[in-house]
Amino acid sequence: MKKTIALMALVLCAIAAQAGRIVTDSIRSKVLGATVKYNVYLPSGFERSQDKLPVVYLLHGLTDTYTAWDQKGGMREITDELIGSGEAVPMVIIMPNAGGPDVNNTWNGYFNMPGWAYEDFFFTELMPTVEAKYRGIGDKAHRAVMGLSMGGGGSVVYCQRHPDKFSSCYAMSPWLNSGSGRPGVNGEKTKMYYTTEAVKDHSALAFMDQADDATKAQLQTLKWFLDCGDDDMLIGDTFELYKKMRLSRLNAEFRVRNGAHNWEYWRAALRLSLPFASRNFGK
Repeated sequence: MKKTIALMALVLCAIAAQAGRIVTDSIRSKVLGATVKYNVYLPSGFERSQDKLPVVYLLHGLTDTYTAWDQKGGMREITDELIGSGEAVPMVIIMPNAGGPDVNNTWNGYFNMPGWAYEDFFFTELMPTVEAKYRGIGDKAHRAVMGLSMGGGGSVVYCQRHPDKFSSCYAMSPWLNSGSGRPGVNGEKTKMYYTTEAVKDHSALAFMDQADDATKAQLQTLKWFLDCGDDDMLIGDTFELYKKMRLSRLNAEFRVRNGAHNWEYWRAALRLSLPFASRNFGK
């Protein structure tokens, strides 16, 4: 019995030694005039090394916050497992805040809107700050972006508009297009109105329709992966984007798996997305 307990203790110690950790941090943004929180995943051994690492930006969806991937998505455990098995390389994962549950009174979204220039913040303030602080390699070849729903659409558009910044994009159940925003009571333009308008104005589908040959050549320098459930209401736009990407000769993959627009699906997608990003680092 004592030998069994001792063996179990050794196993638990070995698991703990391989575990990464989540750090909560924040940045004071001059662009937004606000403090923005973010979670960072640091792999096992980060503190004992001075090596620079690849960086993944992992974006949350509408109504969620920077805590969602950790609290609902189990990302630390999944990432530890993938790195431990060799399916993913050690990496730093940044999960920035871009919203909250009160969508009418809280800014949600990854694009520039009247009074909330989030895309400018992301590229001019967040990215250089976190990569310097957490030893990111800091180049296109070692940087990836991925996310779910609103964050999936944000990932695609960020790579369309900034193809020099990322090696790959993995979009889970992405929100890619929208109709016009609907004003609230008495015609009030709520923050949700502006979020919807921003998705429409940054339509990933329209971008592909309007892309010239030079733009398509830049998009061909990335690897793209679109992942959407067969019961997801966003599958139609996802398939349309994939067709447009293939017609433009992009390096795009598309998977339809059993599932809907929920965390069960996105946890499974994370197990695919991190190895995908890892395979394309350094290329």
